[in-house]
Amino acid sequence: MSVPRLVAFDLDDTLAPSKSPVPQRMLDVFARLLDQTTVAVISGGNFEQFESQLVSQLDGRESVSEAALERLHLLPTCGTRYERREAGAWHTVYREHLSEAERDGALTALREEAERLGLWEAEPWGEILEDRGSQVTFSALGQRAPVDAKHSWDPTGEKKNSLRAAVAARLPDLEVRSGGSTSVDITRRGIDKAYGMRKLEEHTGIPLDDMLFVGDRLDPDGNDYPVKAMGVKCHAVAGWEDTARFIEELLEA
Repeated sequence: MSVPRLVAFDLDDTLAPSKSPVPQRMLDVFARLLDQTTVAVISGGNFEQFESQLVSQLDGRESVSEAALERLHLLPTCGTRYERREAGAWHTVYREHLSEAERDGALTALREEAERLGLWEAEPWGEILEDRGSQVTFSALGQRAPVDAKHSWDPTGEKKNSLRAAVAARLPDLEVRSGGSTSVDITRRGIDKAYGMRKLEEHTGIPLDDMLFVGDRLDPDGNDYPVKAMGVKCHAVAGWEDTARFIEELLEA
């Protein structure tokens, strides 16, 4: 496979361990990819998470030029926000905020259904519910939970999917999706990672047929699945190490 005109990635468990900085090996190969093509990152995390995990490590890195950073497109909160690099700074292209009523309804439904299903953690690592402006997120063990604890909490996805279904039944006018290993994300209806890919097509002029998406949740219950369902070429990975190997092979092809 030759290098596509645009390669888009999920963030957590695709470019980095959940809520953790992008590892050095991944940074090296990511920088090499940016030298050759347009790159996008679409994730359920907020922009501050993008900054701490990825952007802060790319800024000022000798191997990453300003021209390369201008080829990087960031779509936090499942594509409900879009950031582009211009004149040495990140600028917001758009942001799809939830209304106050939508936000409050989402927060209430998540808490009540999690408590009813026995999924509300009494002693979490940080906040369980987070208002990200354009997205409300439930993190079962808290925002700062260790990676190992998150991966062992619900290995089959049964707990998370039961919560997603229960909350979706209460919020028919909103989009309710399984997120990362312990999370459920809520946005406005019709806004998901497929929405973000269409925005990339609109703003870059690169057709969807010339794009490739790489993610760890391409299963039907995962938040990467809408990209696959819309017909974009996808490559599934099981973690950041898989992704690093795949990019290395792509660059050597």
